[in-house]
Amino acid sequence: MSAYKDYYQLLGVPKTAGADEIKSAFRKLAAKHHPDRNPDDTGAEERFKEINEAYTVLADPEKRAFYDQYGTAAGHPPFASGGTRTYRVNSEDFAGFSDFFQGLFGTPFGGGGDPLFRSVPAQRGARADLAVDIFTAYHGGQTTITVGGDRIDVRLPKGVRSGTRLRLRGQAPGGRDLILKLSIKGHPTFALDGDNVRVKVAVPDFTAVLGGSVRVPTLDGDVEMSLPKGTQTGRVLRLRGKGWPRRGGGRGDELAEVRVVVPETPSCDQLELYRRLAEVTESKGETQAVA
Repeated sequence: MSAYKDYYQLLGVPKTAGADEIKSAFRKLAAKHHPDRNPDDTGAEERFKEINEAYTVLADPEKRAFYDQYGTAAGHPPFASGGTRTYRVNSEDFAGFSDFFQGLFGTPFGGGGDPLFRSVPAQRGARADLAVDIFTAYHGGQTTITVGGDRIDVRLPKGVRSGTRLRLRGQAPGGRDLILKLSIKGHPTFALDGDNVRVKVAVPDFTAVLGGSVRVPTLDGDVEMSLPKGTQTGRVLRLRGKGWPRRGGGRGDELAEVRVVVPETPSCDQLELYRRLAEVTESKGETQAVA
């Protein structure tokens, strides 16, 4: 009889926790105990697997309901023996999870009723989600994932997009194919918009008035861009060919949105210049109402 697993305790959440609370707790614990962040801690990988297992169950409404009803301390659901045997899920999809999980969700049970989860054909590849940062997606290259306790090197093509599926032949437990569904993590500077990349560029107010050169971040590094005189906040400037690789060749554009900024802590000299500017503007009647 397998040891009982209290998934709520593993994630540190109450049984009444909502989906957002469960997700938040998982992210914090997964980041804390990820083996890559704890290379000298031999127990980190096991804790990480337990956290992942708990989230796999509690984040899925059907699995969670089934666990709440049948995940007793006895370690297995109270089904009667005998009768037609069927499967709720293919346990190979969750290789590396505990015997408790396998016994609850992956083993056959007796009885003539319909299974709670649909069976998964044995020949189907195991599936996993892979989230990568925008630079890894843009440049391509190698990243490492852990499946069933095994570390697998994955080489990404340049310019992959969210929703892309990669098939790694024979890399899943049992020698099956592993199908990875890719997603690109959010980034504080860059945002994808189809083939284009969007950025926001902070421009000092005097540069916006006088025009001049500003530095603009791109996925290939910063570039110099010429700013026209009198540029207003919200104006979008296009850097051609600096966007995302297109499927048919070439690249999209980068769209740089200007954000005019003023000094947060102006010096005495700057304040004096602003006062003089205000006097000149008012004397010429150039003050404009903003709608």
